[in-house]
Amino acid sequence: MKITDHIKNANGKALFSLEVVPPQKGIGIEDLYTNIDPLMEFKPPFIDVTTSREEYIYIDKGNGLMERRITRMRPGTLGICAAIQHKYGVDTVPHLLCGGFTKEETEYLLVDCMYLGIDNIMALRGDAMKGHQYFEATPGGHPSAMDLVNQINNLGRGKYLHDEQICDDHNKFCIGVAGYPEKHMEAPSMNYDLKWLKQKVDAGADYIVTQMFFENKKFIEFVTKAREMGITVPIIPGIKPIATKKHLKLLPQVFKIDLPEDLINAVESAKNNEAVKQIGVEWAVSQCKELLDFGVPVLHFYSMGKSDNIKKVAGELF
Repeated sequence: MKITDHIKNANGKALFSLEVVPPQKGIGIEDLYTNIDPLMEFKPPFIDVTTSREEYIYIDKGNGLMERRITRMRPGTLGICAAIQHKYGVDTVPHLLCGGFTKEETEYLLVDCMYLGIDNIMALRGDAMKGHQYFEATPGGHPSAMDLVNQINNLGRGKYLHDEQICDDHNKFCIGVAGYPEKHMEAPSMNYDLKWLKQKVDAGADYIVTQMFFENKKFIEFVTKAREMGITVPIIPGIKPIATKKHLKLLPQVFKIDLPEDLINAVESAKNNEAVKQIGVEWAVSQCKELLDFGVPVLHFYSMGKSDNIKKVAGELF
């Protein structure tokens, strides 16, 4: 079922969903199940599965020589989606990136999604390659998420890269895109960023999931401005309970977000990471209750491989 249908069928009741990260290659899927299992009591209608882009590794060839090769440390997004759907009977949302994929490779992935009965796609540009300052489009690939959304929509209408095919409504994917309550780090202003978001929606995106944030005021302002700009699709907040003291530096560095002073002070004063985790749970519960009052359709949690703190948060809400 499509995400927009899940939201419609909920009749105004907020849904619970989560995002998981594939295990590194060579590690089985059981650890992933261990983290998903405790959250199934909250009946998530869908689970997102991230995709990692390629990166360079260097192999020592001896005599001071190094060979550079490309690899993916966390492959298997589509296989994990199929496994989760089979095991839990919930819809899955594979993340599809521009970075690291040609248009042909994207088409193959989309056709495989059709075969597997996957109705939803999260279309993302992706980050720059590790070690690169700026994003560069893969040769033969898309330069932006808007172009990726166009390809996904075209394929759903039977317009493939090199031919036309008969299609029906079942081929039309429900497409999610990313939104940034504190603006994308490359955008010169919030209004500029929202114009890009509007273009993604106009290209055919059906819903928006935001990057994590810790101040609801920023999310509410983001939604208000998006609505004023004519963006009418559902906007889903992304939630991440802070869990360790390292997150004070790591999250702003990786995601280019701000943390509230009250949260920073509380985490710095905590005796250990167990105390930090409890602070993160309490902050997220308070944050989510306010978001529910605001009327969000879904609370979407970034698990990043751990579920115990998310279970505590969800237990107070659902």
